[in-house]
Amino acid sequence: MLGFGAHFAVAADVSAAWLHERLAPGDLLAPLSAPFLAALGERLGARGDGIDVALAAPGLGGAAALAEIDAAAAHPRVARARGHRDGVRAYEDRSGAAVVVLGRGLAGRREVAVEVHPAARGRSVARRALVEARRLLAPGDALFAQTAPGNAASLRALLAAGFAPIGSEALFFRRTRPDIVGP
Repeated sequence: MLGFGAHFAVAADVSAAWLHERLAPGDLLAPLSAPFLAALGERLGARGDGIDVALAAPGLGGAAALAEIDAAAAHPRVARARGHRDGVRAYEDRSGAAVVVLGRGLAGRREVAVEVHPAARGRSVARRALVEARRLLAPGDALFAQTAPGNAASLRALLAAGFAPIGSEALFFRRTRPDIVGP
């Protein structure tokens, strides 16, 4: 379920009739409402993963101050990414305080996630790591990120790193995919 300014997209195997029965024309709140998302999840036989703010930033190119690490590493952020994304690659910043994960998510888009060691939080480590992640992509290539609206620290870091909000999304998952690794 994707939400944009006055527009929504339902990327799911449901009929238009099923949607029209549940969504009143012109109701811009209903597609991301709890009752509709619960009905959609039940219909799909999938669990919802919450509603996130979707953001994007252009790649910067150049040399990134990140070192690639084993994507099969036992880090929880890497494991989560491998469960929801294809082609997961993991990096660590030079200080070792942040893990950056890139992979292909919804519709094959390049997505980034960052985890900062608790002792390093509040020192702009996430912002710097996100800027470095943008250097891993060619200028103009889009890099996407999602965060819960209530995760103020994450949202501030993404905005400070040059990401701009583009909408919202509610994703549903039937299973995780720990077997997927690669470029």
